[in-house]
Amino acid sequence: MDTAMQANFDNLESEDKNLQYQAFMNIIEATKQEVDWAYEVWDVLIIGLTSPDNHKRSRYAQFLANLAISDPEKRMLTDFPTVWEVTKDKRTVTARHSLQAIWRIALAGKEQRDMVVNQLVNRFETNEGEKNYTLVRFDIIQDLRNLYDEIQEAGIKRIALDLIEKEADAKYQKKYAKVWKNV
Repeated sequence: MDTAMQANFDNLESEDKNLQYQAFMNIIEATKQEVDWAYEVWDVLIIGLTSPDNHKRSRYAQFLANLAISDPEKRMLTDFPTVWEVTKDKRTVTARHSLQAIWRIALAGKEQRDMVVNQLVNRFETNEGEKNYTLVRFDIIQDLRNLYDEIQEAGIKRIALDLIEKEADAKYQKKYAKVWKNV
């Protein structure tokens, strides 16, 4: 890892919120492509998923989701349950930010894609009664749309549309369907 990227990770701990935010954005941007330093931070990020600091949990889950494309050892197949747990965080914003990034893990390969899609489908089908379950469902539909936009796989679209059809409340069914408008 070069010194600039190391400085970004260091700045995540800064007292200056603007510096923290800029560091976060720099890391997110860098990890949208493969990087050669993923394993230099991987274990620290995994441990941080259980930090008492909700900002750290959220950031680290997002970083790991992005770093999945830089994981030739396929560690994510083993570490996914720990990342997925953050999508159920007691802090709504932490849970949502993590869930909104989770689709990026599916870009790492077929095994990862199947794992992520299966978890998203299962969560959509079983989360009724969960706190903010309609927001969670919306995020799941958006995740599937983001994945579809990236890989253009018709099966992903079909899965999302099938989930939307399963929504019993017409108001939410319409809201979720808007995510797939113009496809």
